[in-house]
Amino acid sequence: MDTEDTQIDPIRAIFTFCAALFFVLSPLVTTGFAGFTPDQFPVPQDRPPVQPAGYAFAIWGLIYAWLMVSAGFGLFKRAKDPAWESARLPLILSLAPGAAWIGVAQLSPIWATVLIWWMLLTALWALAETPDDDWLWLRFPVGLYAGWLTAASWVSVGLIGAGWGIGPGETGWALFALSGAFATGAYIVSTLPAVGYAAALIWALVAVVVANLPGAPLVAAVAGLAAGGIVFLALRHAQQAQPPERG
Repeated sequence: MDTEDTQIDPIRAIFTFCAALFFVLSPLVTTGFAGFTPDQFPVPQDRPPVQPAGYAFAIWGLIYAWLMVSAGFGLFKRAKDPAWESARLPLILSLAPGAAWIGVAQLSPIWATVLIWWMLLTALWALAETPDDDWLWLRFPVGLYAGWLTAASWVSVGLIGAGWGIGPGETGWALFALSGAFATGAYIVSTLPAVGYAAALIWALVAVVVANLPGAPLVAAVAGLAAGGIVFLALRHAQQAQPPERG
């Protein structure tokens, strides 16, 4: 066994598992969350164009399950693995406060937006620290989580702007949020081989297309272009990351 491996204290692996457990169980102590309600805003947000179709929130089942499996695998199989260790602190800093997010969202969209941005930034930090190996056990679930948070964080910005009657209205804020989500996602998928991240973000963007096809074709078109752009950039990065073939 490697000396460096034996010197790592497993406490972070334990805390990561506990944080993931509290995060996964948090919906059970609330009424759940499928988007803010219209009356939570000074300008009621009834079917806002920035919000994905309701079915998209089902991805949380996959995110919860895979994060829990990842945390369990990390605790029982990789507790002293240095390759996993650097991702654990930012993941704890994201998941532990995230366990309170649903409750906060039911009380205040503004504070929920602040919290979800904290969750996103620390999740992206964790994603950047994941090792290339064990990707299915760590990078993929963290990527799913961070990819959905990317969309959700920008959606929250769009809802706050439109819901408080600032600036360009619902359509303008939807376009701004989609641009922000695409810019964030484009940077991530161009720098990391993060399949889970790209998949979750594309899932959210396609759900915005579905939500807007009947009444807001411009928003649907921009969301579709953003999803296509993420697909292109993710595939291009994956191709460039392939090792050269031997002659």
